[in-house]
Amino acid sequence: MGDMEKQPHILISREESAEYAIIPGDPKRVKRIAGYLDDVRELAFNREYYSICGKYKGVPVIALSTGIGGPSAAIAIEEMRAIGVRTILRIGSCGALQSGMSVGDLIISTGSVRDDGTTSTYVDKGYPAVPDLETTGILQQVCGKMGFRYHSGITRSHDSYYADTAEERTDYWHSRGILGEDLETSTLFVVAGLRGLRAGSILNIVVEWKGDVKEGIQDYVNDARQAACGEENEILAALETISELEARKN
Repeated sequence: MGDMEKQPHILISREESAEYAIIPGDPKRVKRIAGYLDDVRELAFNREYYSICGKYKGVPVIALSTGIGGPSAAIAIEEMRAIGVRTILRIGSCGALQSGMSVGDLIISTGSVRDDGTTSTYVDKGYPAVPDLETTGILQQVCGKMGFRYHSGITRSHDSYYADTAEERTDYWHSRGILGEDLETSTLFVVAGLRGLRAGSILNIVVEWKGDVKEGIQDYVNDARQAACGEENEILAALETISELEARKN
C-alpha cells in the first residue's frame, strides 16, 4: 500500500500515522485527549472512527475512537497495524466486579477473560488475552508516581450490557476474583498478540459493584465529576506511558 492510500474504515494513511496510538471507544473522548497534545490535527471521521494526531512531549501520537465492542475495535487495530502503528493503549470505561472499588478508580488490566465473540473468530479460546508486560509495568509505575488510585488484575470482556444472563455472568466472574468488565480489552490483547503489536489497557470505573449500569453510564455521559476525573487520569497515564516507552528506546 502506498503512503498516501487510506485504510477503508479508519481513513488514515501511512503518511499520517504514528508509532503510538490511544484508542478510546467514544469519539468525544478523542476530543478530550486533544487537550493534552500539541500540534493537533484532525485526520478523519468515518462511522465510529474519529481520529486526530498530535504530539505529547514531542512524541507523535494518534487518538482513534473504536465505537462499542470487539468487532469495530478489531477493524481499527488491524488497519492501524497496516499503516505502521506498533503500540496501542486502550483507555476505556468499565464496571467494577469487586467491592472497595469506587467510581473514578482505574483498573490496569493484566489479562482479560475472553467472554466475547470477536476473538473466537481469530484463534481458539486457549490463546491468552494478555497485554505487553513492559507497557503494563510502566502504566502501573506512572499511576503510582502520579498518585492515581488504581487496581491491577484480570478483567473480563463481553458483548452485551443487556443480555438476559448478564447478572448471572457478572456474579460468576465476581466469585472468581475478576476486577472489572468492559467490551474491548480482550479483543485488543488477542489481536495485538497475534499481530506482533504492543498493547495495554487502562480502564476508568464508571459503575461500582452492584451499581446500576444504566445509571452509571448516564452519569458518565453527563460528566459526573468522579468519572470525569478518572478519565483525565487514564488519559494522562496513557500519554506518560507512551513518553516513557519512547524514552527507553534512546
